[in-house]
Amino acid sequence: MTRRTDWAEYDHSASGAPRGRGIGRDPASDDADGLEDSHPAPRRSGWDSTGSEGSHGGGSSRRGRRRRGFGEPVGTDEDTPRSSRAGQGVSSTEADPAEKARNICLRLLTGTPRTRKQLADALRKREIPDEVAEEVLSRFEEVGLINDSAFADAWVESRHHGRGLARRALARELRTKGVDSALIDEAVGQLDSEQEESTARELVDRKLRATRGLDRDKRLRRLAGMLARKGYPEGMALRVVRQALEEEGEDTEFLAEDGF
Repeated sequence: MTRRTDWAEYDHSASGAPRGRGIGRDPASDDADGLEDSHPAPRRSGWDSTGSEGSHGGGSSRRGRRRRGFGEPVGTDEDTPRSSRAGQGVSSTEADPAEKARNICLRLLTGTPRTRKQLADALRKREIPDEVAEEVLSRFEEVGLINDSAFADAWVESRHHGRGLARRALARELRTKGVDSALIDEAVGQLDSEQEESTARELVDRKLRATRGLDRDKRLRRLAGMLARKGYPEGMALRVVRQALEEEGEDTEFLAEDGF
């Protein structure tokens, strides 16, 4: 009996539930034992703002603190809003300009190739420092993710057969994408004059029917103008159109040779 009365946790004169019964138990279980009649105050209100133990509820409060962050210092994680803690990792990643530059380039390269200039322009718009952008782009070239030569070859192949563009138009498009002049010459050199003229004839044949019924000179201007917009030389365009009209029975003997 002497041992029991010496313990402060069994002193029923203090406000709150006995500590010996509160450790590891649900508050509802103590209420069921009749403690709510003699100690009506809520069990979890016994912790003051400094974290010190009050007159009751000590066991449950300690258990609750462990659930909030096992092994974390008191007052560090609890005082930080959840949204702020969630954003800390993102901020550290975004703070690294090299990592940000790599992510931008990888996203842009997904699904379609890009030239070095296109990627450099994108990094500049995102305010990546020039020295960081240069380092990242050079690394991408080393591993083959950027290859302006392969880009130019594929561009010529696709745009000539898909859109019927001639060498002059193809070279103009590649210049706007920042491809080096030497690489452009090499890429458009895949097309020779014979192949270019054959493609021009195919284009005229597709449009010829739509011009039937028009005046002969108007047909000539419309068809030759279509070829000129695709980059074909004027002399080649007139020659191909005249041949196509002659095959349809048009008299092209007096058609102008020097422009349209």
